[in-house]
Amino acid sequence: MSKKLTFHINNMAYTLSVDNNVQKELAKYTPINKDMDTKDLLVAYVRLAQNHSILLNEIQKISQKIPDIK
Repeated sequence: MSKKLTFHINNMAYTLSVDNNVQKELAKYTPINKDMDTKDLLVAYVRLAQNHSILLNEIQKISQKIPDIK
């Protein structure tokens, strides 16, 4: 189900439609319905990118353990 989510960045409002799972993930890293500055947004992006990178590395390690099917 899609839900509208409003971010307030440097006193400007940006509304996006996201599903509930995305909203929960974004709420971990950014304040929802509260003004934030560009620095806060950058910090949230870096944290999310770092977690994404860790997840990709874990998936690659697991994938290497799976034998090739030929």
